[in-house]
Amino acid sequence: MTDPRTVGTRRAGGAHTGRYLLVLSDDVLGDDDAPARTAVQDLTGQSEVVSSLGRPSGARPTLFSRLGVAVADLDPEQVRSARADRRVLSVEPERVQRALTGPGLSADYLKGFADAATALAGKAAATAAVATRFGDTDRLTWGLQATGVDASPATGAGVAVAVLDTGLDLGHPDLAGRQIESRSFVDGQQVQDVQGHGTHCIGTACGPLAPDPGRRYGIAHEARILVGKVLGDDGSGTDADILEGIEWAIAGGAQVVSMSLGADLNDVSAAYENAGRRALDVGTLVVAAAGNNAERSRGDVGFVGVPANSPSIMAVAAVDPALAIADFSAASSAVEGGQVDIAGPGVDVYSSWPMPQRTRTISGTSMATPHVAGIAALWSQHTGARGRDLWTRLTQAAQRLPLPSGDVGAGLVRAPGS
Repeated sequence: MTDPRTVGTRRAGGAHTGRYLLVLSDDVLGDDDAPARTAVQDLTGQSEVVSSLGRPSGARPTLFSRLGVAVADLDPEQVRSARADRRVLSVEPERVQRALTGPGLSADYLKGFADAATALAGKAAATAAVATRFGDTDRLTWGLQATGVDASPATGAGVAVAVLDTGLDLGHPDLAGRQIESRSFVDGQQVQDVQGHGTHCIGTACGPLAPDPGRRYGIAHEARILVGKVLGDDGSGTDADILEGIEWAIAGGAQVVSMSLGADLNDVSAAYENAGRRALDVGTLVVAAAGNNAERSRGDVGFVGVPANSPSIMAVAAVDPALAIADFSAASSAVEGGQVDIAGPGVDVYSSWPMPQRTRTISGTSMATPHVAGIAALWSQHTGARGRDLWTRLTQAAQRLPLPSGDVGAGLVRAPGS
């Protein structure tokens, strides 16, 4: 029986909401967003545009000024006019994104993966991978061992990590006493996580140093946590909700934003590229799951989807405990920005889960992404690096793997001082 909380891997680019995203030129953006509001009014016919800067309390914005993106209902003529307007870089449909959780570890999956790993990486690489197989212990998850987190003196203190997902179990005992700020961007739903995906991702990125009971699974255990619920209780959310979450994270001082979500679309979204670029400009690194649309055991390597395929967003692939590419982990595509940038542990990952279950083991590029986000927080604390400098630190420190860069980018993310 399929777990209703586990999201499928093939979604044909995501459903459209019927609205559009307007990506505005930098010429109309600045400290004063009046030109941007005027542009959106002209293009949409709205008498009033609610900006994320100085909006009335409780009002949902239609213009995300820090990101240079607006969301609007447009008729076909307005779409044509907007695309011809010099103040607009792009007009694209607003889509629905989903949490990216991979398949369970069935015997068929493991056998198929082993066959694919041998065929794709070669017998020597497969032998090396088996020789370095990691496993959970009573003290540590295999992912923390493989990435050197257990040997790193960094804690994430003074760094803010935003996880944009399905929320968090705010009463989870493993996160009691932590500095947590939270907000829901999903209409009619609270931050409280009933789906589980967000709690799992937050646990990996920022979970405790010594949970009682259980092994350590969290990385940046002294980081400030920003919980943005951008995916609803069904694991899905709109572009507007996600973009608002990114802007909120930037305004809240997040050095790192983790997004284990996406849509299987092999085109770059100008809206997410604008968001990622402007985030880097102010010192915020956005990392996102590359996607689970591969089935390598059947010869399908998939492709990096939206938003991870944006050039200014770090795309994260998943490796297994043998440091081989996960069967479901998407490979680089030919679109600009469609390459995998780095890899993290993403198969059989143990982390927090809503009570009363408390913990759970699941797989996906979703699970690899918070490994990278948490380790990014360690590097930010350790070196003071932010934005593009932090991106460079992560990729330069990555452990090279005997796998194609199109699968794992720079290699396996590694913690500082390990």
